[in-house]
Amino acid sequence: MAQAFDPTGKQAASEKWGWFVALGVLMIMGGGIAFGNVLAATVASVYTVGIVMLAGGLLHLAQAFRVRGWERVMYWILSGGCYTVAGVFAFLNPLLASAVLTLLMAVALMVAGGFRIWSAFNLRPLKGWGWIALGGVVTALAGLVIAAGWPVNSLWILGLFLAIDLVMQGLALIAFGVLAKG
Repeated sequence: MAQAFDPTGKQAASEKWGWFVALGVLMIMGGGIAFGNVLAATVASVYTVGIVMLAGGLLHLAQAFRVRGWERVMYWILSGGCYTVAGVFAFLNPLLASAVLTLLMAVALMVAGGFRIWSAFNLRPLKGWGWIALGGVVTALAGLVIAAGWPVNSLWILGLFLAIDLVMQGLALIAFGVLAKG
């Protein structure tokens, strides 16, 4: 018997609902561990960023040697070198790297919040624009709070965000799995 086309994957999700719930439980447990030691979770976050930067830098350098004939090859080498150095730096001094990443996160949140507020005011004739503005205010305030506590909060803020994200993703997967079952 031929199976009907299911573009949303509803049937597959309903058959595998238990896996979503199990993964959600594991993520919540991981979030609990991260909440228990936010400094270790911060260092783990920095190492993860370091691995990605190091891999990206090395791949960039490899690409630079593949395009040797191009007249701008030095830019490829410099770009790859910067990524590689940043990745190594994250491993050599994860606490200083966490301070840099925390400051960058604070600035990014403030800028993103500002853009959301600006976007909301451009949507002002439409219903619901205030919710977008409120979201922007909350995002900008989160950035300001992080910046105000910098650099002291650099030891725990990234780990705290990782813990919160793990728990929230775990809850979302559990809810999805339970609802997909039905």
